[in-house]
Amino acid sequence: MSTRTTSIRRAREADLGGLSKVFDASWREAYRGIIPGVALERLIASRDRAWWRGALRRGRPIAVVETADRIVGYAAYGRTRSRALGTEAEVDELYLLPEYQGLGLGRRLFRAVRNDLIDHGLTQLGVWSLEDNDRAGAFYEGLGGKPGPRVLDRVAGVPLPKVGFLFG
Repeated sequence: MSTRTTSIRRAREADLGGLSKVFDASWREAYRGIIPGVALERLIASRDRAWWRGALRRGRPIAVVETADRIVGYAAYGRTRSRALGTEAEVDELYLLPEYQGLGLGRRLFRAVRNDLIDHGLTQLGVWSLEDNDRAGAFYEGLGGKPGPRVLDRVAGVPLPKVGFLFG
């Protein structure tokens, strides 16, 4: 699979279906066995085109990875929403279709988002990850993130521990 025609850009209205597909496939793959089945299915079902349309209108940046005219990943990011993270900026979500993971696209997307935040004067970055998502933890540590605060969060109504990864 080639990634030569890959671009990273801001999401737009035409990307709604692609964003939904990435969320659906990546969450099923990443959280099966972590988030109970019914709760996971409800959460996935709630992220339809209408949800994504609202997300774009709220104005929080969403960057997409596009290859061969197909959305294969995205990242939502901006100023930190939770004081518990202890940073000025955060990556809310960063996901790729499972078949595009391991190709370096996640690293490229993370760097692009981080550079955008730095360009806006936001140099202290954090990312939350579910504690049981070992692969995400390894990904963020591989990018230089240091494990930081731990909190209990509710995901689809289910209490789950999460850990913050900090980037200085």
